[in-house]
Amino acid sequence: MTSAAGSESGSPDEFQPAGGKLERGLIWVFIVVPTLALVPGVLFAWGGWIGWHDIVLLVAFYVLTTTGIGVGYHRGFTHGAFKCKRGLKIGLAIAGSMALEGPVIRWVADHRKHHKFADRDGDPHSPWRYGTTAWAVTKGFVFAHVGWVLWGQDRADPAHYAPDLVNDRDMAAISKCFRQFAAISLLAPALIGALWDRSWHGAATGFFWGTLVRVALMHHVTFSINSICHVTGRRPFEARDRSGNVWWLAILSQGESWHNLHHADPTCARHGVLRGQIDINAWLIKRFERLGWAYDVRWPDRQRLERKRVTVV
Repeated sequence: MTSAAGSESGSPDEFQPAGGKLERGLIWVFIVVPTLALVPGVLFAWGGWIGWHDIVLLVAFYVLTTTGIGVGYHRGFTHGAFKCKRGLKIGLAIAGSMALEGPVIRWVADHRKHHKFADRDGDPHSPWRYGTTAWAVTKGFVFAHVGWVLWGQDRADPAHYAPDLVNDRDMAAISKCFRQFAAISLLAPALIGALWDRSWHGAATGFFWGTLVRVALMHHVTFSINSICHVTGRRPFEARDRSGNVWWLAILSQGESWHNLHHADPTCARHGVLRGQIDINAWLIKRFERLGWAYDVRWPDRQRLERKRVTVV
């Protein structure tokens, strides 16, 4: 998934771990404003201020951006669970950028550092960073869920943790254009809603549901993998950390909440490996593989899984 680097691929200085003041400010806006929209969103929906156009925009943009994060940023670019043709690689990186969780290179660097130090000193977002008392875990949970993004300083150096992407011309270019893709993600639902409904009302409801509610829902589902899935859940496989499976997040996260297996076998393309575990992202990777867009997919190996199963006495 990488290509030869050239002078235009960008220097590591452009991907500093903490980001500039403008980017930090935008992150606050991207997280806080959509979150505030969730409460009135429930009331508006109950009062009928939502049409099927809005539902289509909400679901379509949610699936697009969740796939960009889960299939692209996470399983593909961070862990190399599969390789893909250049078109799919670019498409997934752009879709992930539209999730408003940061440039692909910085996201990948942070997540690789998380796996290196999972739930130990050095983990950018462990809920156990302050200790194991009730108050320490509560404080750590808030930090793991959203605090590390808003004010955390223990971010990864992309030049160290993601040199393959820093030296990939496509990934470097897409990371540089993060703000442009963020703008498209924010404004496209309103534009589509206006054209679809031929009214300013369509633009307003398209922006509210397709942008604000969608971004808030998608962010907090993703953040829950860092917080909830490292505090609770079943642990059928041996891992070096406290990662657990949280079944009720499986659909919304498209399979990312089968987190215990992921930490036990990070490069596996399927996270939901046990009977009844729905893994939409693995299903999508399988479709990409059959179309010839993805290859060298690392599917579960039964013997390796059995070696990692927890023995119940």
